[in-house]
Amino acid sequence: QVQLVESGGGLVQAGGSLRLSCAASRNIFNFNFMGWYRQAPGKQRELVARASSGGSTNYSDSVKGRFTISRDNAKNTLYLQMNSLKPEDTAVYYCYAQPLNLGSRGYWGQGTQVTVSS
Repeated sequence: QVQLVESGGGLVQAGGSLRLSCAASRNIFNFNFMGWYRQAPGKQRELVARASSGGSTNYSDSVKGRFTISRDNAKNTLYLQMNSLKPEDTAVYYCYAQPLNLGSRGYWGQGTQVTVSS
């Protein structure tokens, strides 16, 4: 069993920045990829960004150029640097980790709330 613990959420004004962290209970190098998802009230959970063990990254169009995902394998931690935040970025942000076996169930963190005021 893997535990993922997110931190860094909070309330920020539009245009501000936050950095989310996701600490894993085991070596994250063993994951195929890790990512950040978010879910706003009344909406489906959506992918924000993900980073593979090989170093490639993907972003949703809505956050490209504003958010940066990174992983520190030595600290077993995934980060999401969020700049130029907008009210529409308000959501609960979840960390996700996919094992090397893509057929295996992935792991979710408990989520951290990000609220951007206008």
